[in-house]
Amino acid sequence: MKKNLREINISTEDIPTSWYNILPDLPTPLPPPKGDEQLKLLPEMMILECLKQESSPDRWIEIPDGIRQLYLQAGRPRPLFRALNLEKALGTPARLYYKSEFYSPTGSHKVNTALAQAYYAREQGCERLTTETGAGQWGTALAYATSIVGLKCTVFWVRAVYQWKHSRRNLMQIYGAEVNASPSDKTEVGKLLVKDNPDHPGSLAIAISEGLEDAKNDPKAVYSLGSVLNHVLIHQSIIGLETQLQFEMIDEYPDVMISCLGGGSNFGGFVIPFVGDVLTKGKKIQFIAAQSEAAPNLQGTYRYNFADYAKLTPQLKMYTLGHMFEMPPIRGDGLRYHGCAPIISLLRDEGYIDTVAYPVDEKYVFEKGKLFTQTEGFLPAPESAYSIACAIDEANKCKESGEEKVIAFNVSGHGFMDMVGFRKVLGLE
Repeated sequence: MKKNLREINISTEDIPTSWYNILPDLPTPLPPPKGDEQLKLLPEMMILECLKQESSPDRWIEIPDGIRQLYLQAGRPRPLFRALNLEKALGTPARLYYKSEFYSPTGSHKVNTALAQAYYAREQGCERLTTETGAGQWGTALAYATSIVGLKCTVFWVRAVYQWKHSRRNLMQIYGAEVNASPSDKTEVGKLLVKDNPDHPGSLAIAISEGLEDAKNDPKAVYSLGSVLNHVLIHQSIIGLETQLQFEMIDEYPDVMISCLGGGSNFGGFVIPFVGDVLTKGKKIQFIAAQSEAAPNLQGTYRYNFADYAKLTPQLKMYTLGHMFEMPPIRGDGLRYHGCAPIISLLRDEGYIDTVAYPVDEKYVFEKGKLFTQTEGFLPAPESAYSIACAIDEANKCKESGEEKVIAFNVSGHGFMDMVGFRKVLGLE
């Protein structure tokens, strides 16, 4: 196939039949979670098959046919696009490719693990899933997945975002989810925070605590997390596995891979199969995580820390800013989390992953998202604009150096429900 094709696709028959688990291939063993009391409670609060996958020694984990059918219903596989128009606008010798995870029923990559978790929860006999959400993409994805498989869903949504994303809240409700601004009056941890500050902006760490507490108090409910944990990155590996097949079709291979990073689900899903190539096949790739200066967790410290505000989770060894770290609200709120996935944190500590953090005012990244929209035609989610900005920065470096690098980046979601954010940041009327 020619390398200048605009769209590269695999057939539905070629959707991977197994997810990739990088644990057996890591350069050093992943440090285990800590906290006897918290670990003892996990089987009561979480999906058992997902907990099993957390520490699986198997490099390949079979995707049940039922989940593959759900993936087909959700529109997998997703195209890999050559950004020819953007390349021309930049005048760069680099070849730019982007994965279109915005082609999903809810407009983001989050459905990849939401469908898997909802499927496993139903098989376990659960009736309701509880969760948190920051930007709203994960809450929408889980609301969609539970609706499709016939479960109930309760979402605790970071209040600062809940208050301005009315359309996304309505979409969750159309899927049948109960949506609460977090901190809420539905949990003890929420009540304490609201009592001290009725206008508390909330955080993912607080919303996670509320979702866990809710699940703990209902024997028919389990908690579902949309990022950070190993099983989430395993499910999201479908992104990178498809991308590998697509690059093989055109006899290309990336020199640089980029995606935005909050907790790590879309970044990990996109790059980890390629990190496996680096670790087991000697390939050479630069991996860059694009972050916000509001929460540059990969620039924090590598240590054990809780994943939630109320210390209900075990402690994970990860790059962290601290579970009580106060972060300013941003429009790309999916990047506003204190810690990074343990797998990605280990790879960062071992020198395999670079990071860049963009200013809190977000004008630079939103301008780059605007350029992408004007050249490629797709409106990215605010978080995905960070991925685009970083890819453009790397393409401009190639313009200066004359290098013809292959740059791949993940556009993890669309921005159709984020226009208020674009309007505020870009000063649109």
